[in-house]
Amino acid sequence: MVRPNQLLHPPSAGSSGAELYLQRRGLRKGGEVTVLAHETAFGELALVCPDGQAVHALDWQSQRPVPLLRNLLRLTAPNPSAMTGPGTNSYLIGNSAVGYIVVDPGPDLPEHQQGLWQAAGGDIRMIVCTHSHADHSPGALPLQALCPHRPAILGLSSAASARPASFFRPDRELADGERLQLGARAETHTLQVVHTPGHAANHLCLVLEEDGLLLTGDHVLNGSTTVIDPPDGDMNAYLSSLDRLDLACQDWAVEFILPAHGYVLGEARAAIAALKAHRLKREAKVQQAMLAKPGGGMDDWVALAYDDVPAALWPMARRSLLAHVNRLRELERQNQL
Repeated sequence: MVRPNQLLHPPSAGSSGAELYLQRRGLRKGGEVTVLAHETAFGELALVCPDGQAVHALDWQSQRPVPLLRNLLRLTAPNPSAMTGPGTNSYLIGNSAVGYIVVDPGPDLPEHQQGLWQAAGGDIRMIVCTHSHADHSPGALPLQALCPHRPAILGLSSAASARPASFFRPDRELADGERLQLGARAETHTLQVVHTPGHAANHLCLVLEEDGLLLTGDHVLNGSTTVIDPPDGDMNAYLSSLDRLDLACQDWAVEFILPAHGYVLGEARAAIAALKAHRLKREAKVQQAMLAKPGGGMDDWVALAYDDVPAALWPMARRSLLAHVNRLRELERQNQL
């Protein structure tokens, strides 16, 4: 739960109304726009402008950090693509009094690491990588080199199953349930580690305890579903990790999700439930495709299971298709025991 004194634009007493559950207002290209509840930016406006104020810019840019809370900044790397959406979100947690933790320093782009360093006033205490993919962890060493006191790079080492481009080894391995803390007494910012294999074997998410926020890396995205790419990606582990995240949201009263790509997501538990339902619905289509063409292969099945997705995206969809096929075959094997 977000504390009112950490909001950039605190709500005024008695001013919120039912209309805030249906639409909110933001800024694009300097002009006011209305964002409806089903649109991707709705959750971000609910976090930043809880009273419905039209003051938050929704334009994607990589030149300056975007304040989300008084202790939370987002700087998006200039690496937009079909795989990364508007770019990789790096988050800075803390303030000038206690320093900052950087989560996901992004790809090795000097202008991005320089931007993170400047946004933190050079006072970066820890660098955390949610996983080892090329758009998340390569910026860690260059960012560390900018800091005279060399803050520790934290995370989980890439597994043997990871692709060569995803090699990563932190200065220190994080343990599931470990708590990373900045500050003391009244001024604390605490991240709790949740190991969430699935998208990658070394993937982790982080609960920002004081604010009731969940940083999900690539495990939960806004506007798209993440690719599960075997062997490092595992669909069974991915679905189990979604259940872990749901429990974390319940335990810490998490209302908002901070993904590595896209805007902030609201109604965290509902978003996770919808994502799991989507994955299982897709898996049912994969199973139907396999039954329809029992002698077929991946190219045959992807055309049937992803017939609602543009054919140009089928090469990416084929990776997650394989993850579903592996899971279905494992479930069949277990049922036969």
